[in-house]
Amino acid sequence: MINLFQSFTNSIKNWYIPLIFGIIFLVCGIYVFTVPLATYVTLSVIFSISFLVSGITEIFFSLRNSKFLQGWGWFLVSGLLTAAIGIYLIANPTISMAVLPFVIGFTLLFRSFQLLGFAFDLKSHKVLSWGNIALTSAGGIIFSLLLLFNPIFTGISLVTLTGISFIFIGIASIFLALDLRKIKNFPAKVSDELRNKIKLLQDEIDDLRNQK
Repeated sequence: MINLFQSFTNSIKNWYIPLIFGIIFLVCGIYVFTVPLATYVTLSVIFSISFLVSGITEIFFSLRNSKFLQGWGWFLVSGLLTAAIGIYLIANPTISMAVLPFVIGFTLLFRSFQLLGFAFDLKSHKVLSWGNIALTSAGGIIFSLLLLFNPIFTGISLVTLTGISFIFIGIASIFLALDLRKIKNFPAKVSDELRNKIKLLQDEIDDLRNQK
């Protein structure tokens, strides 16, 4: 557990990584709308690359921030899952229409719940813009669930559901990155006088713990 002084002096590393895979997902979502349903399976190549790249970067981000970011383990799990799905799609480039929406929908659903959880974490840290992440991740959850169920029943095509899901999650990831940047820059705004007071307070807390 990070002590009080560390929480005010350490900063989140590589905050821009969620921004990178947010942009990747956003671009993929927009690109999906330009591809006809008949070639939907051929998009598995694009999906596999985007999942693999975002998964690897997320694993790197989680390991870099394991000492500074609460819930970093969820980033690690999400990165491992996303990278595994990317590898699976690369190994199965001719995956069927019956399986591909399920694989993509499950992955996007997991990421949406992850982002929603981090939105509430940001709320607990008094980050006012947490609602942006909550709303966009909730949208990702809704459209991912629709993608997992029968799209014919909903009256929305696979292309539309996939594209919208990617776009919502991409935007949520971008919002998360911008909020992490705010948290990263916060220690720089703390004056030296306040840092010293925090350090003295932490030393007193440590002394009391050692006396028990």
